[in-house]
Amino acid sequence: MKALRIFSTLFVLFIFGNATAQEKTEKAKSSIEELLNSKNFEFIANTAIPLSGATRDLVGSGYSITFSPEMVVSNMPFYGRAYSGMNMGRDKGMRFKGIPENFTVVNSKNGYEVSTKVKGENDTYVILITTGNSGFATLSISSNDRGTISYHGEIVSRL
Repeated sequence: MKALRIFSTLFVLFIFGNATAQEKTEKAKSSIEELLNSKNFEFIANTAIPLSGATRDLVGSGYSITFSPEMVVSNMPFYGRAYSGMNMGRDKGMRFKGIPENFTVVNSKNGYEVSTKVKGENDTYVILITTGNSGFATLSISSNDRGTISYHGEIVSRL
């Protein structure tokens, strides 16, 4: 009798715990979905991954890109190859701002894909973000004058 009571208590706790975990997952999914669909969010970089060379840790460096329907502002570093127009000592990294064109958010099989194109002062940048429901994401930036670079980081609400 005592074993039956313990078993039924554990069963109820397991069912309750499982339902709570599902609720948390659904809340996180709807939260990141609302944030991306608002097109008002910030990507905070934790790691830079150039096409060639070593991965670089960026935690605590303050590198980010802010997105809004009216403006994209990038303050990201660049490690990689520049193809033209780069004078020694004048490299500003991937720092640009401009009005986003074709700003899309697509719900994919494993999360979301965000893409946009930004014409900066001297170059055009194509930005692609892939993220899961947790908000952790990979962001890639391609441009005409530089090699593609990727970053791992997190999608957060703009303050």
